[in-house]
Amino acid sequence: MSSARPSDPLATDVQFLKGVGPKGAMLLHKLGLKSVEDVLWHFPRRYQDRRNLPPLSMLRPGMEATVRGELVEVKTRPIRGGRVLISATLADRTGEVTLTWFNQPWVARELNRQRGEIIAFGMVKEGLRHQLEMAGPEWEWIDPEDEADDFARLVPVYPLSEGVPQAIVRRAAHSAVAYFAESMPDALPAWLRKEERLRGVAWCLQQMHLPDTLKEQQEARRRLVFEEFYLLQLVLQLKRQEAHKEVGISFPISQLGGNRAASPHLFDAPSVLDEGGTLADEVAHMLPFELTGAQKRVVQEIWEDMERPMPMNRLVQGDVGSGKTAVAACAMLAAVRCGYQAALMAPTEILAEQHAINLKRLFEPLGIRVGLIVGKQTAAIKRRQAQLTQTGDIQIAVGTHALIQEGVKFHRLGLAVVDEQHRFGVRQRLALRNKAVGNPDVLVMTATPIPRTLTMTLYGDLDLSVIDELPPGRKPIKTHWKRPNDRPAVYQAVRKLIDEGRQAYFVCPMISENEKVQAQAAQDLHYRLEKEVYPDLRLGLLHGQMKGVEKEEIMARFRAHELDILVSTVVIEVGVDVPNASVMVIEDANRFGLSQLHQLRGRVGRGGHQSYCILVADATSDDARERMEIMVETTDGFRIAEKDLQIRGPGDIAGTRQSGALDLRIANLVTDGRLLEEARQAALRTLERDPALSLDEHVYILNKIAQQRDETALITVT
Repeated sequence: MSSARPSDPLATDVQFLKGVGPKGAMLLHKLGLKSVEDVLWHFPRRYQDRRNLPPLSMLRPGMEATVRGELVEVKTRPIRGGRVLISATLADRTGEVTLTWFNQPWVARELNRQRGEIIAFGMVKEGLRHQLEMAGPEWEWIDPEDEADDFARLVPVYPLSEGVPQAIVRRAAHSAVAYFAESMPDALPAWLRKEERLRGVAWCLQQMHLPDTLKEQQEARRRLVFEEFYLLQLVLQLKRQEAHKEVGISFPISQLGGNRAASPHLFDAPSVLDEGGTLADEVAHMLPFELTGAQKRVVQEIWEDMERPMPMNRLVQGDVGSGKTAVAACAMLAAVRCGYQAALMAPTEILAEQHAINLKRLFEPLGIRVGLIVGKQTAAIKRRQAQLTQTGDIQIAVGTHALIQEGVKFHRLGLAVVDEQHRFGVRQRLALRNKAVGNPDVLVMTATPIPRTLTMTLYGDLDLSVIDELPPGRKPIKTHWKRPNDRPAVYQAVRKLIDEGRQAYFVCPMISENEKVQAQAAQDLHYRLEKEVYPDLRLGLLHGQMKGVEKEEIMARFRAHELDILVSTVVIEVGVDVPNASVMVIEDANRFGLSQLHQLRGRVGRGGHQSYCILVADATSDDARERMEIMVETTDGFRIAEKDLQIRGPGDIAGTRQSGALDLRIANLVTDGRLLEEARQAALRTLERDPALSLDEHVYILNKIAQQRDETALITVT
């Protein structure tokens, strides 16, 4: 974050801050704090209210409290597995509380290093013999040099790493605020601060590090959250502007009679393909079902995009079973009928094969050739498929990352469809795009419901279409949560459905047994079900370590109803479509995230029969119980995604935890959604006033967002 010039006071090395010095600077470097500016933007994660600390006699179980007392005794006791339990007695003149830490021997060393007063923060509970206890509390020594006024205030508590004390960060922050906060340029122009009633940045930094009251700290935080979202939204909106300036392909869909002058009644056409009929007629002939209203709306949005002379960058978001493939097929049909090729890139071979099977069924009766290119094919088959793609004989190419290998060339690629795009890296998407004619249209599909706040952050530079309607006749999947000792009843319920002619999935978190992890393994469960529970039924096993040919054979047999039960790992999470499978049993469901559970559940309920999902889980933690309860409560993917965002955080949900793309310094996508929308509107107003941000009042903004452009490139499709 420190990109300032050496002459800039904000670039001053942290060692020159009062109370830090060279040794303190080495500790701060562990936190990535190298300059004054770094320190100013390193915010507390909470505050201790030391103005009125409760006496220990006032503590009660269930209270979350900050307490002060004398450390009078420290004990270390060995427990099973070579681990230790540390307990310390904290006392004041009114009572005592026991502080405990599990297997943290460094805590004992630090507590034994000296004696004196400490301050501790944690949840109070009832321990052994009705004594009060705090398990794993945060703590620190009280500095005897602190003045009474310095102690009795709101004290910042900073995020740390091992070996870095709070005291050094507090001293650095205090000095940085006192001497350098006024040097911080304000990223928000004066007109915007006035409109939004936001305080100046220097005041906000002071109130974040040294708050006068919690109300003022919250006011400061609101402004800084707004700024963070505002700068990010400006980056994304500028990318959108740039994309709209590019010259792309203008697909002549209207000349095919398919656009009907952007009529909302696009699909009011006969269901039989007539010679010389419209594109809508051909869609009606191609699909074995009528599109839902939501699908028609999204296809209309895509076709209108394709007609425009700039490249399409559209995200189609739809819950499992909402019919995204049919929508993509309509886009690919338009591209082919306009004289171009289309490509669909999927993250796994199983999903690519599934897409190829479905698309061949749709397109081959229309005389459109679909080809498959995946890594497991023999060199001869791959070479033949690549040759047909290069000559244009294959008009729709489906594949995995094999599509972007050097030997694969296209004759006239005009449309790139990327399925489950968050599973691909930016370079992979660009490589596919670079094989096209000029700037192709890009259609991104995801079956992972993404909360609106996350969509605005991850995909703010894309046009968004949402398929928010399931096909008619789809019955909601009934979900039940069962404990492990309920397995006999679960097995009996599955057998009843199989006796009625249905098929079943059993999903496990692991392939084989592991001594370190107590979880159901697919190989073990397959053996037990086949030998002990269902010896008269036909069972198959599927997992990621099998060869591609084996996986394909097992899936083909399951689709053909040559197998009654498929025991699998999460390789079936996306794309597998067997309408006759009406029950899924997910073993050790507490080991899966909410989004993954929802994706797995979406493999059933794809036919006309009532379908069931049974979660077998001994969910003991609060998070695990919450996941099970929301799965039973709803099949709404967006509600589930919101809950997942609350439980796991945005980085995990979007698959960007390792990329740094969502490392927001202060904003929280769970709680700050309203501010994100306000910041987005402010970004749009700013660009209306000054599209290039060339006015003097916006120069600093331009410099700031230049730093963010590279970061957000990790999460966009440009």
